[in-house]
Amino acid sequence: MKSKKPYNCGIGPAFDVIGGKWKAVILWELNAQAYRFGELKRLLPDISEKMLIQQLRELETDGIVHREVFHEVPPRVEYSATKLGATLNAALGPLADWGDRNAKRIETARAKAEAAK
Repeated sequence: MKSKKPYNCGIGPAFDVIGGKWKAVILWELNAQAYRFGELKRLLPDISEKMLIQQLRELETDGIVHREVFHEVPPRVEYSATKLGATLNAALGPLADWGDRNAKRIETARAKAEAAK
C-alpha cells in the first residue's frame, strides 16, 4: 500500500499520476479514441512492451485509463481514457502548447550547457 505523501500544491499528485517519460504520452494518445495494445505500441514505437504494460497498469490503478476486455475469440482488450483521464488530458493541453512554443529554446540552452562542459 502506498503511503500518503504530503503535498505543497496540486502539482505533486498530478505528477505522481503522470510522472515519468511515457504516462502523459500514452494518455495523450488515448485522448480521442480507445486503442488496442498493439495499436498503442505502433503509435509509440520507442516504448518497450514491458514498459507499456507497466504504465497502462499504473494508469488503470490510478483511475486514469479504463481497460475493457471483450470475451471473444481471439480475446480483445481496449484501453481508453476515463472521465478523470479526460480531465487530466485537458490539463496537459496547455503544457503541450508550452512545449511546442519553447522546444527550440530548450534545445539551444541544453546545447550551450553541453558545449560549456
